[in-house]
Amino acid sequence: MLSLETTLKNLAPAKVIDSTIDYSDYTSLDLSVSNQELKNNKPETAKDFENYIEKVVTRTNAQVAFGGYLEERNIYKRSENFKNHTIPERNIHIGLDLWIKAGTPVLAAFEGTVHSFKNNANLGDYGPTIILEHTIENHIFYTLYGHLSLESIVNLKVGAVFQKEQILATLGKPNVNGDYAPHLHFQIIKNIGDNFGDYPGVCSKIDLDYYTNNCPNPNLILKIT
Repeated sequence: MLSLETTLKNLAPAKVIDSTIDYSDYTSLDLSVSNQELKNNKPETAKDFENYIEKVVTRTNAQVAFGGYLEERNIYKRSENFKNHTIPERNIHIGLDLWIKAGTPVLAAFEGTVHSFKNNANLGDYGPTIILEHTIENHIFYTLYGHLSLESIVNLKVGAVFQKEQILATLGKPNVNGDYAPHLHFQIIKNIGDNFGDYPGVCSKIDLDYYTNNCPNPNLILKIT
């Protein structure tokens, strides 16, 4: 049997936000520790980051900014979810982010069922989150959609079925999405274990090999580039 990565690579591209926006209107966004522009500006609040991202999108004549898989970032330092005296610092992003305004429709990557959902309400967390379970060519795997609106999970039920690119949710505002500029955190998960409505989206360097294997590059599905 082909690996999950090869299977996903061989499929047609899928979209997980507003299907009317062509990939030619996407632009890459660097939020890594090596981004000198971020070092100089040092945005601190969700609004600061939203302003920075809007500038990137505007100067590239784009509608969506994307990126972040395996990116080492400093933006997590503000939250004890990612660093305290008992755990190694988690600062490597293991999903792919799609930055666009709140209220934008979020789409199911493939046909699947709702595995779980939850409002992860801590500072720097996902806020409302949905996890779908999929079976493709005998592979069972999961896709996670984070930083959603509260309305997205109000009437949701575990086991609900969604078709490929059916509207699943909408993006949340900073006051509900973990205090980030509006965006979708999209992630693939092979083995979800006993996680329910949540799964790490940022890991430490010592755990990077495990998470790189368990959470392949989401661009295998999207094929933005």
